[in-house]
Amino acid sequence: MSIPGTHDSSTWNYTQATQDALLGYTWTVSEPPRVRLNYNVVPHSIDAAATFQCQEHSYFQMLNGGIRVFDLRVAWNPGNDTIGFYHSQALLAPTTRLQDVLFGFYYWLDAHPTEAVLLSINHESGTGTDYTEAFQEALYDALMNDELATKYWLQVNGTLGTLGEARGKLTLLQRFDYSLLPDTPEFSRRIGIHLDPEDWIDDDPNITLVYNTVNGVEQIAYIEDYYEMDGLPDTASAAENIQWKYNATIAHLKEAIDPDFHPDQLYITFASAEHDTDGETPRIIALGNGTDVPGINQKILPFLQENSGKRFGIVMLDFFDSVPGVVEAIINV
Repeated sequence: MSIPGTHDSSTWNYTQATQDALLGYTWTVSEPPRVRLNYNVVPHSIDAAATFQCQEHSYFQMLNGGIRVFDLRVAWNPGNDTIGFYHSQALLAPTTRLQDVLFGFYYWLDAHPTEAVLLSINHESGTGTDYTEAFQEALYDALMNDELATKYWLQVNGTLGTLGEARGKLTLLQRFDYSLLPDTPEFSRRIGIHLDPEDWIDDDPNITLVYNTVNGVEQIAYIEDYYEMDGLPDTASAAENIQWKYNATIAHLKEAIDPDFHPDQLYITFASAEHDTDGETPRIIALGNGTDVPGINQKILPFLQENSGKRFGIVMLDFFDSVPGVVEAIINV
């Protein structure tokens, strides 16, 4: 299995104009002073759009460009009555609902019934919004009790299902818990695979996460999500940051393609990162700094091409189509 995906997929419209329009919902910070505008905190010295934007094309454009895995980060919209989208503390669209986006995916699947799409849904902490039983119930209802959801989500639990089962469906990669819901039959249904956030180690190049056990055999997700390069000093150059991320990404991809390493398990590699303390934005890490320093997307392309036909697992990209050939190399076309 080799599937291209996008990291923080919902940031595609998070331009500076978007950020300016959201000043009523966000905080800005200068040291000193600190100015509270409303919900979130964005360092004043950092261009918010550059810090948080990881994509620049819509969901439909991503789908039509070959992307089949989407990273959706959710929390309450302002008002705590609908679920919306965030990247870290950045509110992306205060009136867009999770259901609106899901309807779009359902529409696309109707037009492409042989395709399979995976949605990773993660409750985004640090947003300043409440994480309550009411939120978990609203999320449960959107995924389990909605009539269209029952039709379009693959109704299997603890597995990704077969390709035949997954065609024309959404498959859930669940990166949140239902821990606040009552332990009653009303809230007992589960779909997809549960990538427990308690076991997803933050900023780690080699996460081992057991998501199911079948006949005594553990089903494991091996995940590279080294997104901050915290081992580097704040004075590190773009080239150093990119090289550290490249090293972690390639090491994980090499393990994914090696038939002697867990050939029947799930591999997820995030080829995405930033290091905001020294100004290395997601775009710089992905595409380089505009001089002679190439980004991750350029640097991994030769490896992907040289290993065409091998299993890469899920590969999550920032600015997925800015380097021609990366998506095609992942899916081996």
